[in-house]
Amino acid sequence: MMLRGLSRGLVSALVLAFVGLGVSGCGFFGFFGGGQREPWRAAISDRCMATGAVRPSAAIQPRPPVDGPGICGADRAFRVTAFADGKVGLAERETLDCPMIAAIDQWLTQSVQPAALALYGQPVVGLRTAGSYACRGRNGASKGPLSEHAFANALDVAAFVFADGGEIAVETNWRGDGRAQTFLRAVHRGGCASFFTVIGPDGDRHHQDHLHLDLARYGMRGQIHRYCR
Repeated sequence: MMLRGLSRGLVSALVLAFVGLGVSGCGFFGFFGGGQREPWRAAISDRCMATGAVRPSAAIQPRPPVDGPGICGADRAFRVTAFADGKVGLAERETLDCPMIAAIDQWLTQSVQPAALALYGQPVVGLRTAGSYACRGRNGASKGPLSEHAFANALDVAAFVFADGGEIAVETNWRGDGRAQTFLRAVHRGGCASFFTVIGPDGDRHHQDHLHLDLARYGMRGQIHRYCR
């Protein structure tokens, strides 16, 4: 074999290099999330599809399962370009699992649109997003627990676009004028009823420019613990 001709020092250097690739993010050795994906993820995805909570359409296209690296991925992944039966568009196509799509539709219907109509007299017609599926650690860390983004079970929303073309951005309006603040806090608060985790600018330094929304479950049996900051 070729390795026989290499010095021990060079072999060690190669091994360290490959380990380094693994540590840098979902690498060759599955640094992120060793083991198996939690069973509850497939269970809630299957249940979501069985109930018809999400139906394929021009804006919600099924894609092959996302599998790896490591345990990253999603069984019921969709490419999404709009929510709420196409009424709320996205500037960027996002990859999301079935339960997250259903939860976002609920949030838009029950929280976002009522707040938009009450405060601005017009609906939200678009979301400017800052990420959905990404095999990475929480807050982009290179080690530690995986983010729900790694399972297409999270969406970051940076801004809301209204029918007249106006936009309310989290970064500039969270502490902006009174009406914009009221709107953003209303949709943040409403998100706490539709999602299990909601983090905004008051949560930590990593969420100053977006609302993080996810359906994380914790514990051996996928228990629900709501976290709203």
